Amino acid sequence: MKITLRETADYLLNNDNFLLLCHVSPDGDTVGSACALARALISNGKSVRILCGDKFTQEYLFMLEGIEMSEGEPEHIVAVDIAVPSLLGDEYEGLYGDKVELCIDHHSTNSLYAQRVCLEPDSASAAEIVYLLLRMMQVEITPIIASCLYCGVSTDTGCFRFSNTTVRTFEIAAELAKAGADYYNINQAFFETKTRTYAALERLTLEGMKFYFDGQCAIITITQEMYARTGSDESEVTKLANLPRQIEGVKVGVMMRELKDGGFKCSIRTHGEIDASQIAGRLGGGGHAGAAACTINLTKGKATNLLLKEVQAELEA
Repeated sequence: MKITLRETADYLLNNDNFLLLCHVSPDGDTVGSACALARALISNGKSVRILCGDKFTQEYLFMLEGIEMSEGEPEHIVAVDIAVPSLLGDEYEGLYGDKVELCIDHHSTNSLYAQRVCLEPDSASAAEIVYLLLRMMQVEITPIIASCLYCGVSTDTGCFRFSNTTVRTFEIAAELAKAGADYYNINQAFFETKTRTYAALERLTLEGMKFYFDGQCAIITITQEMYARTGSDESEVTKLANLPRQIEGVKVGVMMRELKDGGFKCSIRTHGEIDASQIAGRLGGGGHAGAAACTINLTKGKATNLLLKEVQAELEA
């Protein structure tokens, strides 16, 4: 059941003992939105715990710092920035997938799995929705809450470069800056800093980039062997997803990331009228028009061929 912002705010204000769930392969939006919401609820005397199916990497830990997590069984389960239950990860999907009472999301492909869904597909990030909710709940936007929300807004828009960025996105970012968001250091950490292991992985990735359909599609592939060679790991691949789309003439950029148990997680980025969510959707995934993802449990060659078939269909549509 879809509910309004007002109904969502009332649900949060009228209940207690929350579990906030982030999606696997956590990004700035799911972590920032969950941490901002947790701090807001705690300021209203609520008990809160945050869980994620994957470990939070170093760059996100500042948002979790100082949040006093509750113990014991939660009474109310909230998913943040999670379009489908599988994004909870195997463990938490089994535990909570059918128990989510509220989902706050901005993905048009949301499967409406939760009992209540606060869905705003026109929002560039879940953090925008959470910002509006906190204002409606009359929560003080402290500097740390502002920083959490700014992290979500900025990372999901590629520092305001992606096509999902709207006038409202800029307006909210400005309000967060006024509230004390540490935007300089967040921008520096997420958009201007690379580890040496990431640099080595990026070099190998670019060397293996392949082009298809007269240069309209570019694919990079990251394997487990490449992690071993560079000393990198899965936590550093997020920034690589946008590289193929940055090449002149490329309309569809794809990053194929080999999973530990086999198969490939495919991150799809597109330009113009090419809809990434259509490509991903036909392969069991979802996302936005400009950015989407899916998982293909096949060998590298078969996964690539299947993906290219769907890319071609979208290019020719």
